[in-house]
Amino acid sequence: MPIVPDFPDAGRGAEDSDDHHGHGHGRRDRGAAPRGGPPFHDQSPSPQEPMDEPPPPASGPPNRRRGRGQPGGSAKSDGPASAGREKKRAGRDLKAAIGVGVGLGAVIVASLFVVRAVFVGVIVVAVVVGLWELTSRLQERKQIKAPLVPLALGGAAMVVAGYLRGAEGAWIVMALTALAVLVWRMTEPPEGYLRDVTAGVFAAFYVPFLATFVALMLAADDGAERVLTFLLLTVVSDTGAYAVGWRFGKHRLAPRISPGKTREGLFGAVAFAMAAGVLCMEFLVDGGTWWQGLLLGLAVAVSATLGDLGESMIKRDLGIKDMGTLLPGHGGIMDRLDSLLPTAPVVWLLLVIFVGGG
Repeated sequence: MPIVPDFPDAGRGAEDSDDHHGHGHGRRDRGAAPRGGPPFHDQSPSPQEPMDEPPPPASGPPNRRRGRGQPGGSAKSDGPASAGREKKRAGRDLKAAIGVGVGLGAVIVASLFVVRAVFVGVIVVAVVVGLWELTSRLQERKQIKAPLVPLALGGAAMVVAGYLRGAEGAWIVMALTALAVLVWRMTEPPEGYLRDVTAGVFAAFYVPFLATFVALMLAADDGAERVLTFLLLTVVSDTGAYAVGWRFGKHRLAPRISPGKTREGLFGAVAFAMAAGVLCMEFLVDGGTWWQGLLLGLAVAVSATLGDLGESMIKRDLGIKDMGTLLPGHGGIMDRLDSLLPTAPVVWLLLVIFVGGG
């Protein structure tokens, strides 16, 4: 749940309108919709996001612009109406996005360094809400009924077990959660049983199990510093991708999945994350060295990008723009977790290899 807000015409605001945490990798070129078929869901104009106004009629000298007071003249960017249009075109309320991001960051940092048990509760809340968003969208768009009750209870237990009993406890609860999903679905007609339980097991792995690795990091002696390193590297990776991609992005990274991401943006994510990794391993993580920070930053940039692309694939399949509307200016909780979830096990594993389990 990186908390970098979305920005217009760049990053996710231009590609998936996903959220974070400006994880965009570049500008979206005009006419990016694939030929021979309908455009991607988030490329088509929504009722709240009007298309650019058509050019004025070709009357008068061709090189002369219409003034503000002339009929048909375009509004200047300093006018309130124009500002409103720009805000709508961005697809996000920037002030709300920044406010929500700052608030989330304050809650996370305070709970992380004051009382660790409170931060475990933050993880549990994020997991349960994320499961609710995911299962709700599956039912709305695909009529897939992944049972929420066993998923929510099992997901919460999974995070707590990971913090208290380690990886072994997390695996045991994961297996019990999958079994509970199979049994719970038996109370309904058999039609669609395999489809529903498959989606349920996938949801259990995708959200709570991956999130449990954050609790595993937290359980170490320097757990707060490890979790902070994980969060900082993911946010810095997203920010680097947005900044470099917006300024220099020309070559698309995965146009069929996320047209706004560019290879230049990926290089920016790698560079920013590797620099941040060196600082974090030198000054935050006990026993860390600079070269380990380089490897850690590289791994975070790759896993965060793949996580973002993975959720983009899910949303394109579902035909939705955001997983939810809970966070103003950001979308849903799952739109904040997309790059964090797959990055958590990567950071946990590398830190165990580099400096031990703590």
